[in-house]
Amino acid sequence: MSQIRIFSYLPNPRVWKATIAGRLCGVEVEVRGDAPQELAKWLWDFDARPASTVDAATLAAAKRVGRVGFKGQPLYKTDAFLAANPFGTVPAAFNADGSIGIFESNSIMRAVARLGAERYPLYGHGPFEASRIDGFLDVSLVFARDAQLYLLARWDGSLDAATHARAADALGIWLSGMEQALKDGRAALVGEGISLADICFVCELALLHNEGTAPDRGDAALPPLIGAARRAHPGAFAHFDRLVAHPAFAPELGPYLAKRRPVEG
Repeated sequence: MSQIRIFSYLPNPRVWKATIAGRLCGVEVEVRGDAPQELAKWLWDFDARPASTVDAATLAAAKRVGRVGFKGQPLYKTDAFLAANPFGTVPAAFNADGSIGIFESNSIMRAVARLGAERYPLYGHGPFEASRIDGFLDVSLVFARDAQLYLLARWDGSLDAATHARAADALGIWLSGMEQALKDGRAALVGEGISLADICFVCELALLHNEGTAPDRGDAALPPLIGAARRAHPGAFAHFDRLVAHPAFAPELGPYLAKRRPVEG
């Protein structure tokens, strides 16, 4: 039986923070989910499953109105799901019996690391390394917010110069810090081995590669960000490329990135 179960839209690099951590520290992680547009047809629960397999009474009791990402759509979220995940979002994770919920991808990843701490020190050695790792995770959240707004706008055709500039600035600041942390040939952001900081970095940067799959809307004045960022921050991207090829990262990120080749900007 898995030690932690995750329900999410798929594919989702933020979920893979947990699966990568699980491979490194020997924790079994189960992932359930479907394409984003299909999740409205699922029962959102610890025992998440397609609504077509659920009886009518259970669905009626779980019917809600979607908000973020599913605004105005009917969704099916059980009371138990909302008790475990008070924000009602995905990815949502649960302990082995579904009695405790965990939300937000960095927190889910942290849970995996804690479960496997005796096998592999993904959270570092001691309180200072752990706190330094937390710093990288917190900074990544700041970048992730601007990146998500940028990706959504590029996909739905609402991208404007201000949103593009904010995302470019956020990406530059974030990658500059990574470049500084990796200078002098360092192989990891914190300590001597792969940590949660490295996993989060790779997964968030992988997610940004979705910009290359957005429909061409003729916005040549607002070019994709990855190409210029790779030229400006070679050390950070060398670290990214090296970890994408690592056996713990490659199963999901290899196929994902192969379908999302960067567009030069």
